[in-house]
Amino acid sequence: MRALAADIGERNAFRLPALRRAADFVAGEWTAQGYRVTPQIYDLGGVPMANLEIALRGRVRPHEIVLVGAHYDSVLGSPGADDNASGVAALLEMSRLLADTEPGRTVRLVAFVNEEPPFFATPRMGSEVYARAARARGDDIRLMVSLETIGYYSEAPGSQRYPPPFGLIYPDRGNFLAMVSNLKSRRVLHRMVEAFQAHSDFPVEWLTSPSLLPGVGWSDQRSFWRRGYPALMVTDTAFYRYPYYHSPQDTEEKLDYEALARVTQGLARAIGVLAET
Repeated sequence: MRALAADIGERNAFRLPALRRAADFVAGEWTAQGYRVTPQIYDLGGVPMANLEIALRGRVRPHEIVLVGAHYDSVLGSPGADDNASGVAALLEMSRLLADTEPGRTVRLVAFVNEEPPFFATPRMGSEVYARAARARGDDIRLMVSLETIGYYSEAPGSQRYPPPFGLIYPDRGNFLAMVSNLKSRRVLHRMVEAFQAHSDFPVEWLTSPSLLPGVGWSDQRSFWRRGYPALMVTDTAFYRYPYYHSPQDTEEKLDYEALARVTQGLARAIGVLAET
């Protein structure tokens, strides 16, 4: 978190040296963990951009893939601690926790570039490039999990907001992890929730919704939905909870690291389960 949000800070296509430092940092961490990092390079107006991938090959069904991803860029004007150094930190810790496992299915972990505007929902978005290439190859992705803003939690009453009428159903305290999918991905969402609850006591809420609901499709899972893959987002609900979302105040001291550690451990165990079943 400190390396990305404080030492490097704002990192995007308009701050290329910082974006490249972030990519080098992620690749360096994975190399130190013993992985072989595979970059997916694509051209953005004459500038090379890179998604970064590592994989644990499945021992039983290697053609079946469980993919976990997080974007390493930040929005213009923000150091991007919660959005999305928190997701990248979890991705790096999950790879460390999974390093000595032998999953039944192949597990891929991917750091995506260019998730933020002006690239979001365009063909130049890093996860769009990745998902498009995966579909063209015929990759059998059984589940994609997008780690998106997962570091901010609050026990204060009224700290959690929702679009109407969800405030009548869900808690008013922002002390839980949320898992969200579109309607077609509801089965994998339920399996992910069950696996997480079996291996973590951290509070979790979930929602299956049309992707038109504000926030539901606002991350890399959208790219996989568009290619027909089942996918879900794991989040602290971002702007529905976090007052510093997409601002210069999205800094690393705002986040809850004990909660982030518990969430990450639960997610790693859940992915281990889903890579077997």
